Amino acid sequence: MNVDTRIIEHIKWNNNRAVLTQVAAKHEVAVLLNPLSVEGGYAALLAVGDKQSVSGNAGSAFYEITQLKKYADTIFGFLGYDVKNEIEALSSENTDGSDFPDYFFFQPKVIVRIAAAQLQLEYFEEDAVFAAQLAKELLEEEQVLESRESLFLQARITKEVYLENVNLLKKHIQRGDVYEVNFCQEFFAANAVVQPASIFKEMLRLSSTPFAAFMRVNGQHILCASPERFLQKQGNRVLSQPIKGTAKRGATAEEDAANMRYLSESSKEKSENVMIVDLVRNDLSTFAEQGSVVVEELFGIHTFPQWHQMISTVSCTVDSAIPVVEILKKCFPMGSMTGAPKLRALQLIEQYESMKRGVYSGAIGYIDAHNNFDFNVVIRSVLYNAERKYVSVSVGSAITANCDAAQEYDECLTKAAVLFKVLRNEG
Repeated sequence: MNVDTRIIEHIKWNNNRAVLTQVAAKHEVAVLLNPLSVEGGYAALLAVGDKQSVSGNAGSAFYEITQLKKYADTIFGFLGYDVKNEIEALSSENTDGSDFPDYFFFQPKVIVRIAAAQLQLEYFEEDAVFAAQLAKELLEEEQVLESRESLFLQARITKEVYLENVNLLKKHIQRGDVYEVNFCQEFFAANAVVQPASIFKEMLRLSSTPFAAFMRVNGQHILCASPERFLQKQGNRVLSQPIKGTAKRGATAEEDAANMRYLSESSKEKSENVMIVDLVRNDLSTFAEQGSVVVEELFGIHTFPQWHQMISTVSCTVDSAIPVVEILKKCFPMGSMTGAPKLRALQLIEQYESMKRGVYSGAIGYIDAHNNFDFNVVIRSVLYNAERKYVSVSVGSAITANCDAAQEYDECLTKAAVLFKVLRNEG
């Protein structure tokens, strides 16, 4: 495709950010990254329309994405957790209620970069009519959505089974099989009909996060309120920001400060965090320029509406000759959602978890025309398959030698609390 035919159009905007999700939900293929990218002062990215795409199950995901990128300057999409099966000799045999593909990437017909006072629309001349209609939709008033029914999710496994499996994983740790493993469980609803746009807007109202994303691929929806960045590339700098360590926000200023202090001083949370930092350092070192891997921030405490999180930042420089998709492959799946050492953790996850993770603990993002990219970690998310009428919420925590199984279970419920509140329509 001749990139010289690309059109850049700027239009004044009323800054009605609530309409963005509404527009994304209306189209069969769309993704709203809000605000995953802030490059150039833009607060969000919206990509709409499937000009060309690749999708399927693990086996040739990275090859297919590489081929798509050859013919499309900017692509958006997701990598599901189970793409791990083409990186290592692994499989995914657990229950798969959501039934999403393992990966989906597309070249959009229109890319919209959103700022406070204007929208920048980027499209090809052949998609001008589509772009004009999209611009009209973005300038319309927000629609009043129908009231939602309460939706209650059931646990895939009982609390007793969860506790038993955590204690079995601790025995693996005591034997030296693994140092840390991220163990997750699923809550789900069958025969469910929901309004994805309404749910996502309520999620952001209650818990605005820096790496939130709304993605629709036909009848499949990802509603993601993630606080975590997986991997970013800007020029020759690659950066990862793993999260390990969570504390509730307090009901009072004093309680909030105490919770933050506990998190910052917790030897347990620090040990979890530093193990993943070491794993990320190792992942980056497989492609980084020699001596360039650095820990820019260790045990940083970052505050969000519902949680305090312990976040570390690791970066490196990379030779521009290294294929951009290869960088993603070397780091996937992310250490914060697997464990250390990674391969053994992946094997134990498959053995002890009850569900196929699918998109959960995968990544959503984009690769641009300059081979820069930004991808989040799909956590704190609702997956909805409209055709199957299936809603899924998965949540997990890091299991270490000294962890308490009951406390880990409570941490899972803390992380899922906002999503449960939204789905139950509790206001």
